[in-house]
Amino acid sequence: MIKKIYQIPDMHCSNCPMHLEAIEDDLPGIRRIKGSYAKQTLEVEFDENLVKEEEIWAAINDAGYHIREAK
Repeated sequence: MIKKIYQIPDMHCSNCPMHLEAIEDDLPGIRRIKGSYAKQTLEVEFDENLVKEEEIWAAINDAGYHIREAK
């Protein structure tokens, strides 16, 4: 299990995290996902055997958001 925190700098309202959290429904292997509008972050815990990080990035991009790994 891997846990990553991503910066999503273009969240513009409190509904954005909920929109991003919905990718959990489309990608098997995501165990937990939590977005924060205030912090502009998305925390994702996933099973790397079921979903690749590149697939998560692609789903976030497809949802209309830019992403970068948090420092």
